[in-house]
Amino acid sequence: MSDPIKHECGISLIRLLKPLEYYKEKYGTAFYGVNKMYLMMEKQHNRGQDGAGFASIKMDMEPGERYMSRVRSAQQQPIQDIFAQINNRINTALAENPEHEHDVAWQKKNIPYIGELLMGHVRYGTFGKNSIESVHPFLRQNNWMHRNLIVAGNFNMTNVDELFGNLVELGQHPKEKADTVTVMEKIGHFLDDAVAKLYKQIKKEGYTKREASALIAERLNVAKILRKASKNWDGGYAMSGLIGHGDAFVMRDPAGIRPAYYYKDDEVVVVASERPVIQTVFNVNFDDVHELDPGHAVIVKKSGSMDLKKILEPTERKACSFERIYFSRGSDKEIYQERKKLGKLVFPEILKSIDNDLENTVFSYIPNTAETSFFGMVKEAQNYLNKKKEEQILALGSNMKAEELHKILNIRPRIEKVAIKDAKLRTFITQDSSRDDLVTHVYDISYGSVKPTDNLVIIDDSIVRGTTLKRSILKILDRLSPKKIVVVSSAPQIRYPDCYGIDMARLEDFVAFKAALALHEDHGTTHLVKEIYEKCLTQVGASNKEAVNYVKEFYAPFSAKQISKKIGEILSPEGINAEVEIIYQTIEGLHSACPKNLGDWYFTGNYPTPGGNRVVNKAFINFFEGKNERAY
Repeated sequence: MSDPIKHECGISLIRLLKPLEYYKEKYGTAFYGVNKMYLMMEKQHNRGQDGAGFASIKMDMEPGERYMSRVRSAQQQPIQDIFAQINNRINTALAENPEHEHDVAWQKKNIPYIGELLMGHVRYGTFGKNSIESVHPFLRQNNWMHRNLIVAGNFNMTNVDELFGNLVELGQHPKEKADTVTVMEKIGHFLDDAVAKLYKQIKKEGYTKREASALIAERLNVAKILRKASKNWDGGYAMSGLIGHGDAFVMRDPAGIRPAYYYKDDEVVVVASERPVIQTVFNVNFDDVHELDPGHAVIVKKSGSMDLKKILEPTERKACSFERIYFSRGSDKEIYQERKKLGKLVFPEILKSIDNDLENTVFSYIPNTAETSFFGMVKEAQNYLNKKKEEQILALGSNMKAEELHKILNIRPRIEKVAIKDAKLRTFITQDSSRDDLVTHVYDISYGSVKPTDNLVIIDDSIVRGTTLKRSILKILDRLSPKKIVVVSSAPQIRYPDCYGIDMARLEDFVAFKAALALHEDHGTTHLVKEIYEKCLTQVGASNKEAVNYVKEFYAPFSAKQISKKIGEILSPEGINAEVEIIYQTIEGLHSACPKNLGDWYFTGNYPTPGGNRVVNKAFINFFEGKNERAY
């Protein structure tokens, strides 16, 4: 409802386990893998719309024949753009060679993008980095097939400087200090090293240089390479990679911060960031799709064998709760129920806010992603009313008249679609300078749906910055003339930056931070702000393991309700007629609704890796010193 949060990206990997001729015969096309990858990427477009990339590897090609293909786009509709390019190449080749329409061997040899191993990626750009150079997959090329590496991931590393320094110490000269390049070069270094050692060993066994190639592919220990490469990684990640000869992997961080799911049958191995994507695209059941365990990797060898290998020792599971609240598709069976429960659990506070007056309260939601939590909220309102009806009916006893019964039974939660989004206008909202006026026109309101005697309860997934809420949406809702507007967040107050993959980097952007700062001013405790800054300064240069989150002390003097009340004051636009109250989910409610995803660092400051504490202290230093930059 307020400002959209951007999520880093989504990954897709498909390994076809049969020859391409098999899919041509069974499914009518040798482009089966390409078609499925298009669907998987489209089904994850919620995870990234600033860029998209596709890569493929053909198995067992002859020297001189192209076996790797990659296409990327940073256009306005990047998924459609890259597959338009792919389809154009395929259609042009077939139009020029109609005699090969059913010749799969010719198609594999002559048409790019067709292969047994495919990777897809969608991303959101952060801090203006939306150029094509920032779009995954990244490619590390070499004349040795085994040393070619294609990498794409859903991740952020908190210790890029350290990792970059490690590469320099190894004698490398990375072209930039981006975490993607750094991670790829780290894997690439140990891949090179492993291939060189295998080659030397195989030569000693008496094999020729040409014979060595197949043996290297067979003996390459991908798990060992990943263990060495990821030893010092600090961050949240689901990292996917293709090696030129045909091995593939997807690795998940030890805390399970970023999601990854896999499926295997006798035709395919599939990995994606979200479970329902695999269920829908491959028409399989919920129980057939498995979550990749934290610290583990799915490794598919060129032979087609798949193994699950522990790469790093799993730590306490802290899977990102924002995946459940907002980012992942709500069509997942578990996520759907969790979002409903989030709505249910905020209802008691709503009831207090409206003085139990459900008869004069209208319930609605903005945006559409909040619809599921809205269902949970309204269902709980129905449960509350049913209990009241039961009490009233029993109190009337045998003397009850039909008219009285009908009056009781007709009471139900009032549900209205008070705001309707015109999606066609969304893409024009680009700059803050023009955003306010545009947002005013993005939403049409249903005039007459609310009476002047009504409370209007609107639920949202989360309230992060509150900018659009204050500048536009509350003004729009006030046109309906409610006596009170209650804005409900199904998520708790966002207080701390995320450094593992969500575009929330600056403390001063958060309305909860602004509210706490205002409360310090109200209470005359602004000296504490400087003291916290000085404590954060002591952390500069300290190792990740020594880092302590001193920013928790900034919020400690105030209760969550105090901060919510101040947020309501901050977000109430000048001249608004309705009273405005903000209600947030509690931390306890979040954990109750999402018991498997207890990663809550943006709400609590309890970071799952040491690097998170270092980042939040740096963010506070940036705020205090007035530096408009990210802390990682």
